[in-house]
Amino acid sequence: MQLFGSVTSPYVRRIRIWALENNCDLEFINLDIFSAQDRPTMVSKNPARKIPILVDGNLTLSDSNSILRYLLEKTAQPKLTWPQEHLLTTINACNDSLVEMLLCQRSGFDTQSDALFFNLQNERIVETLHFLNDHLTDDEFKGCEYLNISLYCLLDWICFRELTDISQHSALVAFYEQYGQRQAAINTSPSH
Repeated sequence: MQLFGSVTSPYVRRIRIWALENNCDLEFINLDIFSAQDRPTMVSKNPARKIPILVDGNLTLSDSNSILRYLLEKTAQPKLTWPQEHLLTTINACNDSLVEMLLCQRSGFDTQSDALFFNLQNERIVETLHFLNDHLTDDEFKGCEYLNISLYCLLDWICFRELTDISQHSALVAFYEQYGQRQAAINTSPSH
């Protein structure tokens, strides 16, 4: 199996960490998705122009949630429960809003201006981080390896990109510091 993506993508990194933690053999192919050299490779595998992309024989999957479901099934592990899916959707919503804001910043927009799109994204980021901080100790969260991985990748990406301040969320900060000591987190760090 091949996993196409970038070292810095939190969505790619969560699959990489899961594979390392579960001894799942994935060949990681690092792409610079904005370069003239690597972009055609990404587009040929996913016309939506998004990563990660998993290729397993004739099967191509191009969403971290779909990839995880496939890997769980392939390794005969239980799928996420509906409450866990809800928590994952919350993590993804925060991550998606942060990606949109980063792309807007890189495009020269003032993301702190009083505009509906920016206001909605900033509001979503604040509220989802607050929600995740409050629900981190729920049994559904604690009992799901992939939720922990996904949350760590979100938090580390926030810190790596310096996108927002998480210091007021004490449970998230403690989780982030503890999870960051895991070898798979160290081995996949975007700062390496």
